[in-house]
Amino acid sequence: MPRHKSCKKRMKTAALCNTRNRAERSEMKKMVRDLKACKTKAEAQAKFNTVASVIDKSARHNIIHANKAARDKSRLMALISKLS
Repeated sequence: MPRHKSCKKRMKTAALCNTRNRAERSEMKKMVRDLKACKTKAEAQAKFNTVASVIDKSARHNIIHANKAARDKSRLMALISKLS
């Protein structure tokens, strides 16, 4: 356990940030899963804009790396282009 007052506060803050980051990462993964489940190209294209914005937001908040965000969006676009 921490002995300094500032360390105790950092533990509380870290726990709060951890739960917030976990929720945002979970929401992002759920949206990507929903996009991958789309059967038609039009439906997937409509969902892609919101998913891309959520991925970019996660990258801005340092929840995922910027390169991972770009890679994920690229792979999703390739998946959408294969749909008919």
